[in-house]
Amino acid sequence: MAELIFKICTTEEWRAAEAAGAYDGSALDKSDGFIHLSGPATVKQTAALYFADQPDLVLVAVDPDKVTQELKWEESRGGQQFPHIYGPLNRDAVRWVKPLPWNAEAGAHDFPELA
Repeated sequence: MAELIFKICTTEEWRAAEAAGAYDGSALDKSDGFIHLSGPATVKQTAALYFADQPDLVLVAVDPDKVTQELKWEESRGGQQFPHIYGPLNRDAVRWVKPLPWNAEAGAHDFPELA
């Protein structure tokens, strides 16, 4: 089994994806032409850089072996490799969805166990 990859999105975006049966991505994803995800080593940094102070987020764990669209690991921020899905994320590739609350006191999100 492959290591999980992760998508951070708003609760509202995820509810819409559940109703539709697939996740088409955020406004940024749609403008870039692919869904941005992170690996376990980069997801906390992604949250800190792009989602700081944002409440009402969820962390979506994705099994890359079950993704039905093209999945590429591509160089991005600082030369690091990030997974990108070229097309909608199929619901059956999602292992779990957990709240990603903002902890103002810590100045960071409270992450669940990533396994």
